[in-house]
Amino acid sequence: MKILLIYPYFIEERIHREDIEAVPMGLYSVAAVLKENDHDVEVMNFHSLRGEPEKVRDILAERRPQIIGFSILHGNRWGGIEIARLAKEMDPGVKIVFGGIGASCLWEHFLKHFPEIDYVVVGEGECSFLSLVQVLEQQENPEDVRGIAFRAEGVIQKTDPPELVENLDSLPIAAKHFTYPHVSSSRGCGWHCAFCGSPAFWGKKIRFRSPEHFVDELEILYHKGVTFFYFSDDTFTIKRKRVIEICREIIDRELRITWYAISRVNGVDEEILYWMRKAGCIQISYGIESGSETIRAGLKKKITTDQIKEAFRLTTRYGILSRAYFIYGSPGESWETIQETIDLMGKIKPLSVIFYLLDVFPGTDLYEQLKARSNVTDDIWLNEIEGIMYCETDPTLPDQLILAFGKRLRTWFYEHVHAFAQAVELVDREDMYEEHADFCSRLGMTFSHGDYSKIDGIKEKEGTAEKLFRKSLAYHPNHRAYLGLGIVKQKKREYEESIKILLEGLDRFPKSEELSLCLGISYMNLREYDRALGCFSEFPHSKAATAYAAECREAMNRP
Repeated sequence: MKILLIYPYFIEERIHREDIEAVPMGLYSVAAVLKENDHDVEVMNFHSLRGEPEKVRDILAERRPQIIGFSILHGNRWGGIEIARLAKEMDPGVKIVFGGIGASCLWEHFLKHFPEIDYVVVGEGECSFLSLVQVLEQQENPEDVRGIAFRAEGVIQKTDPPELVENLDSLPIAAKHFTYPHVSSSRGCGWHCAFCGSPAFWGKKIRFRSPEHFVDELEILYHKGVTFFYFSDDTFTIKRKRVIEICREIIDRELRITWYAISRVNGVDEEILYWMRKAGCIQISYGIESGSETIRAGLKKKITTDQIKEAFRLTTRYGILSRAYFIYGSPGESWETIQETIDLMGKIKPLSVIFYLLDVFPGTDLYEQLKARSNVTDDIWLNEIEGIMYCETDPTLPDQLILAFGKRLRTWFYEHVHAFAQAVELVDREDMYEEHADFCSRLGMTFSHGDYSKIDGIKEKEGTAEKLFRKSLAYHPNHRAYLGLGIVKQKKREYEESIKILLEGLDRFPKSEELSLCLGISYMNLREYDRALGCFSEFPHSKAATAYAAECREAMNRP
């Protein structure tokens, strides 16, 4: 049977698209299990196909699947429903299967209201989906498949929960069949934050892959050309010794990769941060949620202010960008609690911040609380909404106040992040100087060319970038720092200084096309076309170099 596994599009566009545009890891894992059991399966990312039903039709017509599985989050459930309806219109016999956290939390709702959905996989999907496919092929009774829900003669039924895969190393490594940047070394979360559905989906027990098995996956992907990864564990640092083993394994295998991770503030110390940085970690995201201890307690976020401050101090000290996630619009939010969050930012000096409005989703304590104190039922999800903003359920948090909270938080951060970057203090370890140079140059580029360069409210962008590039080069020769500093000087029309810096960079990195082109542009601005042409002629196959060289010849031929 031909099987398609689809990641549907969302209702709303995202500011931070990188957080949701990639196919979830679970879909690749399910597909790998199917492939290794000799099934014809294809994974497709429909994230960008919102509003393009004809493209969806064309893909379905070309593939002619007999089973379609959908990876459903709460925000893309309507995308899944729309695609399922198109598929059923084209082939009423195709079997539609919903899975993922969104489907698992609303399995009864989906089967009650949407006849185009035939089955829901509830919980961890690899074994359940494989068993369901085998049953459908043999036209046997689905009641024997654990971990699914379906309709039988119009009656909704749900089978026993699936047995969780205790040994995650027993699952095939999806990288043998697919290429992707999102990876995870564990499943589950040991905490129970009121806004998070992870415990409801995975259970409170955390299961781990062995360091060797996890790094095997990284190595396969690395040799396929993937050099940047998102380590998507709920808390990557939960087992200190194991994390260090993973980092050492990455170093021993000479995998020159960079990666982001997620941690709790009480999950890091100097040794673990040292090894993470040496193994390529360049950013850690911490869920802080609020500067108010009262609000954090209400959200069941069991961390202390002292733990937050220490984690951010150490993370930055070891040359890892510290990102803080803050939620606002929570129960009890006020101008006083917003000020507590601002005060905390001033103490921890985060180099990146994401602010979210508190959303309420099925599978969370907040959702159960909402249903208990109001007339909300699962029927609310018949509306085309991605989530329920908590503030919309609390009359003490009107829209204008929430907008003012968000504006105040963002404005304050933008006004101070340049000072946070300039105040960075790195641990004085000679064996980390190369990593420190890399960190400073990356941060500098954020201000000169990256996200911060595009935000009007951020102050002293070029000055901050220049200081960071110089700080980078004080630690170790760094290609990015030479290039960034050369461009900063060009923008200031300080071409001779730019040339000096770029020549020094080329002495260290003689084959760099970027440095050579930048140097040539500086020479052009000084009308030293012969020298500029010499820079561009080094790269005859470069379109940019060829175009600049043509400009030089034209200028030289003018009377």
